[in-house]
Amino acid sequence: MAQTKYPQDTFRSPLDIPIILAGTFGELRSNHFHAGIDIKTQQRQGLPVYSIAEGTIIRIKVSLWGYGKAIYVAHPNGNTSVYGHLQKFSPKIEAYIREVQYKKRSYEVEVFPDFGALKLEKGEVIAYTGNTGGSSGPHLHFEIRNSVTEKPENPLLYGIDVKDASPPALLGLYAYPLSKGAQINQSGEKIQLNFFKQADGTFLSDEVTASGTIGFGVNTFDRQDRAINKNGIYRLRQLVNKKVYTDYDFETFSFSETRYINTLIDYQHFGKYKQRIQRCFKIPSNKLSLYNTIYNDGKIDIKEGSSYEIEIELMDLKGNTTLVRIPVEGKKQEIKVPKVVQKTKDFVLSKKPNNYDLEAAKVYFPANTFYENFYIDLEKGKDTVKIHNNTIAAHKNFTLSFDVSKYSPDQRKKLFIARLDKRKKPNYSNTYKRGSIFTTRTRNLGTYTLAQDTIAPKIRAKNFKSNQWLNNYRYLSLAISDDLSGIDTYYATLNGSWILMEYEPKTKTLTYNFDDLILDKKQCELKVVVTDNVGNESTFSSTFYRK
Repeated sequence: MAQTKYPQDTFRSPLDIPIILAGTFGELRSNHFHAGIDIKTQQRQGLPVYSIAEGTIIRIKVSLWGYGKAIYVAHPNGNTSVYGHLQKFSPKIEAYIREVQYKKRSYEVEVFPDFGALKLEKGEVIAYTGNTGGSSGPHLHFEIRNSVTEKPENPLLYGIDVKDASPPALLGLYAYPLSKGAQINQSGEKIQLNFFKQADGTFLSDEVTASGTIGFGVNTFDRQDRAINKNGIYRLRQLVNKKVYTDYDFETFSFSETRYINTLIDYQHFGKYKQRIQRCFKIPSNKLSLYNTIYNDGKIDIKEGSSYEIEIELMDLKGNTTLVRIPVEGKKQEIKVPKVVQKTKDFVLSKKPNNYDLEAAKVYFPANTFYENFYIDLEKGKDTVKIHNNTIAAHKNFTLSFDVSKYSPDQRKKLFIARLDKRKKPNYSNTYKRGSIFTTRTRNLGTYTLAQDTIAPKIRAKNFKSNQWLNNYRYLSLAISDDLSGIDTYYATLNGSWILMEYEPKTKTLTYNFDDLILDKKQCELKVVVTDNVGNESTFSSTFYRK
């Protein structure tokens, strides 16, 4: 087992509660593999987080998205541990980061303390669990990385125990004709296969007849004890007549290759149905190094008159295994469902740069923006253009530029480039303005337009009123929102001095902690200025009393 490569008694658990997972290492996420484990925190915040071993803090980051409040600790054995979505830091770390925030006058900061400046003992409390950043509920995101390669490694390989007695679940089984003229059950298109559970607990699919080169894919998840979350599996193996064609696992991976997840899954299927089918075969643009074994790119060449037994094994880290067998007979048959290629007048060669003039805008795709060649669906317009749809993944940013010369300089100030969602609602896309040309760089295909925002953000007090005595208050809370382009910046002062207000975009809340600043006045003047992404500005002023 892979565990023998990893010390089992070096690290303690980061939490003093039973480890129940909301997310596993390597789990398939949007455009990336999950780099750690998500540990449930009993649906609450504020649980103490412990350093898993002695070490020194090498990085502290506070951001609105991503890991939110996060700590990175280097350990003497050559590993780095990462703790994310924290509510707050321990007092000594909190004091350190607050000094930086006040110096930079910014809630969002990233610092790299001098090595040894913030030393930690094994089991020392470093923070408290929370829900900051891109978290959808209270939990601790926890990673172990190799300090030299910076690759994340599966934390469960280091002896962190998670109870798991159940094998992965198989939701869907798919077969793909891959070569020209290949067919499966007389179909040139991908087909879904029926499968049934056998008395021994394995699964058996209906018999398949095929010719040419084919491949398989699975929709699967794993579930640990005491949790209902549909988490990722640890390992997949595909055997053809007992020969291993495909074997990959989530022991470790490189951040530089994580976006190639879009070549491991059937991205077109994901775009249509929001289901991730893991391919048991590699497409040419797949650069992932997850594979222990890959024979013939996991593709199966079917010969007329030959029989094949395909076995796909789905495993979790505890060794629980789900096995599905697929009997295949080599037989050339008439293709009754031919492969359909939706052709347009524009064909993208993925390895070359591509430029298109869409009347209101121009779009530029650098070489290798896409994983494969395809017919792209483009629509011109006066203010709105269509750039294909979400069934194609972009590996790199492409550039979209709008000509806004027909608008006056004053009108341009309130304009921005927006991507329309399914309900045709405009969503702000980071817009660079240079004269009469507005540009955005994005990986998201879809419909883009020029939108106008003339309404300033809204600001209101949540837990206090003007001219109120706030002697027993621990914090001030304000709600801020913007109707269209979104919040860009905020700035707060108390009695003329800058104060740190923490912004939580998920709840649209600004919070000021009274412990932050010693108030030497009974009458306090609060001023908060909020600006949206096109420069509309609102100011909130209030007087309160405190002694």
